[in-house]
Order: sequence, then C-alpha cells, then structure tokens
Amino acid sequence: MPRCEPSLPVNNRPARPSSAGSGVALRLAATGLFAVMSLLVRLASVEAPVGQIVFYRSAYALLPIIAYLIWHGQFPSGLKTRRPGGHLKRSLFGCAAMFFSFVSLAHLPLALASALGFLAPLLAVPAAMVFLRERPGAAVIGAAFAGFFGVVLMLAPAFDGPSLDRHTVIGVAAGLAMAVTTAAAKVEIKALTATEASGTIAFYFAVVCALAGLATWPLGWASPVGSSLGYLIGAGFAGGFAHIAMTEALARAPASTLAPFEYTTMLWALAFDALIFGLLPSPMSLAGALVVVTAAAVVAFADKIVLQVQRIG
Repeated sequence: MPRCEPSLPVNNRPARPSSAGSGVALRLAATGLFAVMSLLVRLASVEAPVGQIVFYRSAYALLPIIAYLIWHGQFPSGLKTRRPGGHLKRSLFGCAAMFFSFVSLAHLPLALASALGFLAPLLAVPAAMVFLRERPGAAVIGAAFAGFFGVVLMLAPAFDGPSLDRHTVIGVAAGLAMAVTTAAAKVEIKALTATEASGTIAFYFAVVCALAGLATWPLGWASPVGSSLGYLIGAGFAGGFAHIAMTEALARAPASTLAPFEYTTMLWALAFDALIFGLLPSPMSLAGALVVVTAAAVVAFADKIVLQVQRIG
C-alpha cells in the first residue's frame, strides 16, 4: 500500500549514474518489499496485537536505516533538527496511519487493504478544493468520485446476508481512517521538507512509532517464538530495506518515471492472497478495489493524460 514515510536522503552524497532501468528495478524491489512487509504484518496479526506489531515494525526498521545513514556519513550529524514539534506532529499522524493500516491488514485480504491505501490522494482532492481553493479539472474530480464509489463496492459484500461481515466492516473502516491520517501525514511531511532532511524525518518517525507501539505493552503482548517472532522482525527489516531501495531508485531515475510502478502493489497483494491464503476477494469487492486504484492513477497522472490528449487533438 502506499507509504506516508519519506524516503531517505539523497543529498550530500556522490551522484548515482542516471539509469532509468536500474531505477525502475529498484522501485519494483521497494514495492515488493513493502508488499512482503504487509504480508508479514498480516501473518503476525494472528497472534500479536497491533501495538506490538507497530513496535517491531518500527524498531527493527531503524537498524537498516541507521546503517544506511552511517554509510553516507549522515549519522548522527544528520539528525539535528530545529523543528521537534513538527516532527512530533508528523510522526503522530504517520503512527496513527500505521496503526489503522495494520488493523485493516488483520481483517481484510491483502488486495482490499492495499487498495484502500490508494484513497489518500483521492481524499486530497476535496480537501484542496475546500481549504486551498484549488480548482482541479473534471477528470480529477470525476476520478475522486469514482474512487469513493469503489469503496462502496468493496463494502457491499459485508451487507450481503442476514448479518454484517464484522471483519469487512472493521477492515474497511480502519482503511478509510488510514487514508485520512496518511493524507494528513503527507501534508506535514511537505511542510517539514522545507527545512528538514528526509533522513531526519524518517528517523524520528520510526522512533516515535516504536515508542507508541511500546506504550501498548501494558495492554497485553504476545510472547512470540519461532515463525511468529520471525514475522514481527521480518516486517521491520522489510520496511527498512524498502525505504533504502526506494531512495536508491529516486537517485537513479526521475520520480515521474517511477511513480506508475507503485501500482504493482495490487499484483503482489493478489498473488499473496491466492498463493498463501488461498483466497481472493469477492468479484464485487475486487471490482471496487480496481476502481479505487484506477481512480488514484488518474488523479496522479491527470496532467500527463491531458497533455497527451491535447497532442493527439
């Protein structure tokens, strides 16, 4: 699912050779690693509560991130900040998004939970119209409405039968909350990047989330061993290495070239659902998920689509 965490810093280090091919390969690797992280979170949720998963995901992600910053000579000097309050606000929004995301993963197939992650840019459309007085084009507005209709389709199976599907309702509600908090976190990230390095933002985000997860320990944690412990630790390392792969991809290719490959998340999720859990969403839920993802793609690439149409015309 889409990530609200920033990539690691690409400044103050030797420039990478410009290579779209290697950049795309690394972006695909990052998407795959994030998908593996989501899979491990879902597997861990069988025994471990969400707060414990958040702790392991954040604490163990710090290890590869710190190693990467040391490699580029940005630790600990790169962690100095003049805006601790801004980091705390951004991290709290991001941490809330992580909690909601993991709840959604615990209750929904990976494909549906991943699709809900693409709602964040769609929610930004009405927010920009109301608060920033922006006037997006008809294609963007139409795509936003289509995305919300997709969510209705995803919810429909929960109301099919004599009783509500509790897991679908909880999972979709958490996914919607995740999209809202992710959008808020992205606003805070944009404000912070005016003065703060990406590595600083990523580091403090992981620290705050680890502390927030640790704070849930008195509520009861599992005592994981064997594969359960492996799922928890693996989720953290997968998330950390995914950040590194994404950063290296951005160092080699333009962000506009890499952006479309984020949508391969759905392919990974569908494959894991089928191969590991032996399930697929209902046809209506799957159709809704595809509508949401397609709508998010239209919003992301609306400007390019308009330019292409104008050239053809």
